[in-house]
Amino acid sequence: MEERCWIWRGFSISYTCHARGTNGSPPGRAVLCIHGFGASKGHWRHNLQALSCDASVYAIDLLGFGNSSKPISCLDGEVLIAEGVRYGFDLWAEQIRDFCSEVIGANGPVELQLIGNSIGGVVALNAARLLQERGEEPKQVILIDCAQRELDVKRLDTQPWPARLGRPLLMAVVRQRWLINSLFQVLARPTFVRGVLKQAYPSGHNVDDELVDLLVRPSQQPGATESFRGFVNLFNDWLAPQLLAQLQVPVRLLWGEADPWEPVAEARRWQQAYPCIQELAVLEGLGHCPHDEAPERVNPILLAWLQQGWR
Repeated sequence: MEERCWIWRGFSISYTCHARGTNGSPPGRAVLCIHGFGASKGHWRHNLQALSCDASVYAIDLLGFGNSSKPISCLDGEVLIAEGVRYGFDLWAEQIRDFCSEVIGANGPVELQLIGNSIGGVVALNAARLLQERGEEPKQVILIDCAQRELDVKRLDTQPWPARLGRPLLMAVVRQRWLINSLFQVLARPTFVRGVLKQAYPSGHNVDDELVDLLVRPSQQPGATESFRGFVNLFNDWLAPQLLAQLQVPVRLLWGEADPWEPVAEARRWQQAYPCIQELAVLEGLGHCPHDEAPERVNPILLAWLQQGWR
């Protein structure tokens, strides 16, 4: 799986493709996997080959992550300088939309399915919305422990009163680049990352040196703190329910029952509320990234769902 580069809006975007067949030519079907916050295309290390029996399977580094460019962050209210971007779910969804057209569909129309983990799930939903608007909607979107974004101001009324009172101060503090840079240096240490992974992977399976390295190594690259600053300031951006309400394409949910950050109860509420959701599979004992924690359990489910999506 050779790493490839695509230039988008002047930025370098890293991606890889596990192509169906022996000649490497793209078939008429493709799957695009979108990673979560702090991760990269390598987080699909145990899935790409397994999912490629019926389609070419792509994995991409979102702008600001992995080996993709990491431009400076310009928050709302700040001057948008020439080399800067406003990180958020519209920017990343536009990246995915254009990748689907310019790279995956470069040789003609392609049937497409999207898979997203954590914030990659919100990106996948928003990209599906953009593709749907121009009549190129994907065949299906699969969400793996989709981010619920509890800190968004639109969910403030669900928070306890101390959190509501402290929100203006929090929003002011995390805008400060000097503080974010200092905080990032702490969070990007291998020992800290391994500790977080032990929470995210409650079974402990596949929390190995390769995983720690694929999370830590991009954080050492110039500009890595900028996407972190952009993300932690997303207090008013898309929520998954807003996007689910606009989609006509089928959506399926895969959830780790022991996810410490994204309660499966919310996924069950989504299943009841939004007609586009076809199915919810809950995997006992798994956490926030079940596709990497237990690929031997997840890949057969994803394969079955992808096959349903091609029909």
